[in-house]
Formats: sequence, C-alpha cells, structure tokens
Amino acid sequence: MSRVCVVGSANVDQVYSVNRIPSPGETVLASGFTTARGGKGQNQAVAAARAGASVSFVGAVGMDASGELTSAGLTEDGIDIAPLRRVASPTGTAIIAVDAAGENTIIVDSGANATVQIEDADRAAIAQADVLLLQLEIPLPTVMAAASAAREAGTTTILNAAPMAPLSPELFASVDVLVVNEHEAAQLRDAAGTADLTELVPTVVITLGGVGADLHVRGAEVVRSAAPTVPVIDSTGAGDTFCGAFAAAVGEGKAPVEALRFAVAAASLSVQREGAVPSIPRRSEIDAAVG
Repeated sequence: MSRVCVVGSANVDQVYSVNRIPSPGETVLASGFTTARGGKGQNQAVAAARAGASVSFVGAVGMDASGELTSAGLTEDGIDIAPLRRVASPTGTAIIAVDAAGENTIIVDSGANATVQIEDADRAAIAQADVLLLQLEIPLPTVMAAASAAREAGTTTILNAAPMAPLSPELFASVDVLVVNEHEAAQLRDAAGTADLTELVPTVVITLGGVGADLHVRGAEVVRSAAPTVPVIDSTGAGDTFCGAFAAAVGEGKAPVEALRFAVAAASLSVQREGAVPSIPRRSEIDAAVG
C-alpha cells in the first residue's frame, strides 16, 4: 500500500444545478441544490484513499458544523486527520454552478484554508510518505515549505498547480511531477517563457478533459492516455480525482504511463456522478475500468 501525504484545502461545497452558466450580470434559476464536502486538498486526499493509498491530510477547518462534517467524512474514508487543525476561522466554502452539459464554474472563500502552515509534526508525516501531493488553494509559502520538506526527506512531490498562481524557480526545483490542465499549461509556458514545461519539472502531466491526458517526460516522446467516451453528469472534482488516483499509483511504484492510465480511468468514472467527493470512485471500480 502506498503512503500519500496531502497538504491542502478542505471546503464545503454549495452546488447549484443550472441549465447553463450565467453570463456577467445575468440571473438564472437553479433546478437543484446540494451541499457536499470539497476543496482540492480534501478531494485529492479522498481520491488517493479510495484508490488504495494510506493517506494523511494536513489542513485546517473551522470550529463549526462544516468542520465537523469534514473531519467525520475524512475519517470515514480512512484518512489520518491527526494533522488536520481546528481554527477560529470558518471552514472554507465553494459555490459551484453545474450546467446541463456537466461543465462548472466555482467561487471559493478560503476561510480556514488561509491559515494552513507546516509544523514539525507535518514534516514528519511528509517524511514518512512515499508521495506528497500539493495544490494551490492554501498559502504559497506553505506549499513551498511542504515541498522543501519532501525534498529533504526524499519524498516524491506532485504539484497540481491549480488554481494558477505565480510560481518560483525554487518551488519547481522541489517538484518531481507537475499536473496541470491545458489552460494552466499555457499560462505557465507564457510566464516561464518556454514551450517545454519539462525544462521546469522533469515530469509533466497535462490533463485534457474528455480527451484524456498527456505525459511529458524530459527527453522522451509525449505519451497520451485516451479517456473512454462516457456520459458526463458533473465534471466537478474530476481533475482532483485524477490527481489523487495518480498519486496513489505513483506511490505504489507504478510506471508513469501505468499511473496515467489508472488516473484517467478514475476521472472518467467520476464525471458520471454528481458532486466532488461523492463522485470519487473506489479501487475496485478503477481496476475494472482499466481492465
């Protein structure tokens, strides 16, 4: 069993079903509303755990009902929440609109996520892991501190550079695998002034939505893992499902191409269900989809 440490955000999502995403200044009526656990860090931690990894989660939630919901849910998925802190700030929230085609828009209020820091106990958790999985919904200095701790310990670091933010060469130097979507990849190329992101990080995964994902390894040919054609109900959390499943597979020692296929299969399953955390598949489902 692989060991994955996730340092990241935990939100409670407020999800509205709409016929189409409203334009600026426009009001649309929702056909449904649900509340569920979310946040990139929590989503990815759950995805890694359901994909078979032993997971610890470093983050922060409020001393409120949403914090209780988050803690209970993570525990139910078998995730170690000893590093999860309860703070005075409210638990993070996200307002999500999902249209009839399964596309979404998301607005996030960080809340407690803005307080996440790396402490000595967190460094120990990172050092004990096979893989550290990071995103950018927590303070950037915390992301850099976690990546630095992983580098010192020899833990493989995977950075999902989302939501996009200016990133330093120092951070890239501590990252082993960069995961971005097409838009984030374009922004990073423009910011770095390079056409090849493997000049920044040795292994780069670019997710392509319903097309699949591309694996770029420095000095090697690009490899694509195509996604199966499936009915899309809700794409919320699909990218996070991909990242968590990919981290679990890498931690197991799967070759990057195998890990890519595994993660694409997991994401393809998730878009066929509603919600972020509720849509994340379990290991048996992913193995069956990979074939």
